[in-house]
Amino acid sequence: MNSPIPAALQPPVIRTPAFSYSGSELDALANARNYYSWLVKQFEPHLGATVIEVGSGIGTFAEYILSIPSVRRLIAVEPADNTYPTLRERFARDSRVTTVRSYLNAGLKLPRADSLVAVNVMEHIEDDAEFAATAFASVKPGGALLLLVPALPAIFGSLDAKFEHFRRYTRKSLREKLEPGGWVIERLDYANLPGVLAWYVAGRVLRKSTITPRETMLYDRWVIPWAFRLEALIAPPLGQSLVVIARKPQSARR
Repeated sequence: MNSPIPAALQPPVIRTPAFSYSGSELDALANARNYYSWLVKQFEPHLGATVIEVGSGIGTFAEYILSIPSVRRLIAVEPADNTYPTLRERFARDSRVTTVRSYLNAGLKLPRADSLVAVNVMEHIEDDAEFAATAFASVKPGGALLLLVPALPAIFGSLDAKFEHFRRYTRKSLREKLEPGGWVIERLDYANLPGVLAWYVAGRVLRKSTITPRETMLYDRWVIPWAFRLEALIAPPLGQSLVVIARKPQSARR
């Protein structure tokens, strides 16, 4: 059974205001098995033994992280009142996992990790440059920042607004957020080219406010496998998302 969170990991209450996430996509995206299996393979060589996942939601991607043999400890950080209880219960009996109800901020005292993972999180943060700097301080020298973020501001639409996104990124805009904070970018690639059209139609043409589990399941089953096989051979010039692997230099002192 999961042991109590050490006092050093308890987030300062004053820094964690009440927050409930109003987006509806978390349950739907739980069906994206091919997508998440592909993503964790991209991250696997960089995860290390101790991982911080920020914005763990209901724990969907945390399960994929824990499937990697090298991962011995996962600190799952989630601020939302309505998703954190599910996350905590999901891993209550897994001794490898510590769940923390908080934002990632300078006041949150976590052990330095080998990597920090944030999947579809950075777009929800108004001050994303501060997030990048705090993430830098949260990993060991030589540690990795592993990100998936939504790409292409031109397809920002009703779904982004409903899911509380502040922005979508380009390669240039993401590089400008990460490099000033000390991160050395090793990979910055677009992914999921077919998703560009799908997201544009859903959010800009149909003005949808949600995606359903069935829609996610069908896209994940019939589009993702062949799309990602092709993208492994030929890098797409654009994509619905950006995959980022960045490194904290071994020489970093903070």
